[in-house]
Amino acid sequence: MAPDTHKPRLSRAHLLEVLRQMLRIRHFEEKCAELYQQEKIRGFLHLYIGEEAVAVGAMRALEPEDAVVATYREHGHALARGVPMTAVMAEMYGKAEGCSGGRGGSMHLFDAERRFFGGNAIVGGGLPLAIGLALSDKLAERPRVTACFFGEGAVAEGEFHESMNLAALWKLPVLFICENNYYAMGTALERSESQTDVHLKAQAYGMPAEAVDGMDVVAIEAAALGAAAAVRAGEGPRFLECRTYRFRAHSMFDPQLYRDKAEVEEHRKHGPLVRFLGWIKEAGLLHQEDVDRLEQEIAKEIDEAVAFAEAGEWEPVETLTRHVYAEEAAS
Repeated sequence: MAPDTHKPRLSRAHLLEVLRQMLRIRHFEEKCAELYQQEKIRGFLHLYIGEEAVAVGAMRALEPEDAVVATYREHGHALARGVPMTAVMAEMYGKAEGCSGGRGGSMHLFDAERRFFGGNAIVGGGLPLAIGLALSDKLAERPRVTACFFGEGAVAEGEFHESMNLAALWKLPVLFICENNYYAMGTALERSESQTDVHLKAQAYGMPAEAVDGMDVVAIEAAALGAAAAVRAGEGPRFLECRTYRFRAHSMFDPQLYRDKAEVEEHRKHGPLVRFLGWIKEAGLLHQEDVDRLEQEIAKEIDEAVAFAEAGEWEPVETLTRHVYAEEAAS
């Protein structure tokens, strides 16, 4: 194929959809933070604010039959994949109408119909799952891609190296997407890794890998389109290190004492929405009235999702052991 085949087609409709998806994620996350403070959402909550370009850009390279495996900071991935906001919000509330039946909450979003296989609370826990999904597709000769999202903290785990090795050795159809936000919980990358260029770790296993500006949604989409096409064509795994930055703390319990507020504010000036909006307006591709209309539509969608979650039912006590214990066969 010609090199430009895998470049995003930046039509007005395309740009509107990309902007809509990033705004949906940003405002959904902000609403979740508000609901958490009201104790409507409980447990752990890891927000994706600042990293929206990665999920939105990468997801546009995938087909419905492809699989997605995410980490515990996965609300944005679920929304970009097409999991209904109502089902995601109900899951955040722990209601039975949630996408995981209210049993998973924030870190365990799941939707088999959309081939969205978590939400995994264990750091790096999705990596071997992606290997299994991809191996299944290869053995069945299905031209699918398994996209696996994880943070840079996962590269310190043994399963990262085991998964890289198997994927390269068996030429598995996996697109690894490392969301490098430079802080694994509260530990800066340079304090835990001797090699901070994460994509070089994948290259050490003979895997094509590159670093991408994770704050540029167009760059992410272009890189993901090319990498996914290679994976789908049977050329083996690909690795993208998306250099991004989270604007909020690691979780809602995190006092965030490990980094300067000035550092965060500096990154906010170059955030994915700031950059994308500035570019499309300056280029005359979209106008403020377009943005205003999207904001109104998204606000309505969020209100409807909250109302849906509020009206949802708690799972009956009688079914709490379902999917937990195997039922004895009748004698």
